[in-house]
Amino acid sequence: MVNLGHGKTKFTQGVLDFFGVGDEISSPTFTVVNEHHTENMNIYHFDVYRLDDVDEFYAIGGEEYFENGICLIEWGEIIESILPKNYTKITFRKSDDNPDYRELHIEFF
Repeated sequence: MVNLGHGKTKFTQGVLDFFGVGDEISSPTFTVVNEHHTENMNIYHFDVYRLDDVDEFYAIGGEEYFENGICLIEWGEIIESILPKNYTKITFRKSDDNPDYRELHIEFF
């Protein structure tokens, strides 16, 4: 599991910047999901860290977001069993040599 402060929210900021959503963002730790809309794209930024299990994700209607845009999910291990069959998992790790450097491990499912 990824620790706090490894750059997950900063990565999401970069994705949003790419799609022209230049607003400063924060992690949706207490709201679970922040919605960002462009003219052509919906982007949903989830932080499921505080959810106890998949049932809580279902209770907020979380699975409905999967079909409506790009979903960026922090702490996605909690709901990994219900993710769409095609998804990309990015694991962040702080470098041992440089505290400002992050190593990303990317897996495609």
